Amino acid sequence: MAKLYIIPTPIGNLKDITLRALEILKEVDTILAEDTRTSSKLLKHFEINTKMQSHHKFNEHKTSEHIAQRIESGENIALISDAGTPAISDPGYLLVRTCLENDIEVECLPGATAFVPALVNSGFATDRFTFEGFLPHKKGRQKKLKSLAEESRTMIFYESPFRLVKTLEQFAEYFGQDRFASVSRELTKLHEENKRAPLPELIEHFKSKTVKGEIVIIVEGLDKKRKGAQ
Repeated sequence: MAKLYIIPTPIGNLKDITLRALEILKEVDTILAEDTRTSSKLLKHFEINTKMQSHHKFNEHKTSEHIAQRIESGENIALISDAGTPAISDPGYLLVRTCLENDIEVECLPGATAFVPALVNSGFATDRFTFEGFLPHKKGRQKKLKSLAEESRTMIFYESPFRLVKTLEQFAEYFGQDRFASVSRELTKLHEENKRAPLPELIEHFKSKTVKGEIVIIVEGLDKKRKGAQ
């Protein structure tokens, strides 16, 4: 039986891809890529010549059913995103759901996901956490921040470098000036940075520099004992 393979790809350092991921990418009939231009660099580096096809958030609603039909007819297909694990703040959820609804086997390989090293590096509690991904840009943003103000679990967010300072300022406004957070950027790359501090200190730090690369923000959960003592 043919199946859909979900293949994590490196978030920075190309050595972080697994041997099994490379083997499957070479053996499948087609690789679905979020951006074929980005993925072609990875495939070329590892001398993988499997044909690629675009699969991104703008076409996945239209193409998922057809892809599922191709797998049913015997075609093994792998899904990759630009970096990290597909379906984690990247396209993939709709295709996985469509395949499962059609009794098509889906196999997700373990591998790179940006929030895991950022969470561990933060030093905040890892036994219970909530992954929030990207916050809404406009509609619903304030409501979401208000709802998270009392969250006791460690919170994980993704953010672009262009909105980093603004987001940290909003966190300080809604979560409190004394709340600690950790910002991780350029993970696994040459200029990786992990900065842990109270929110006001992080704001000043990142205001004073040009920020590049993908951002993971880890915010400590509300310490209700400490809040009650204030």
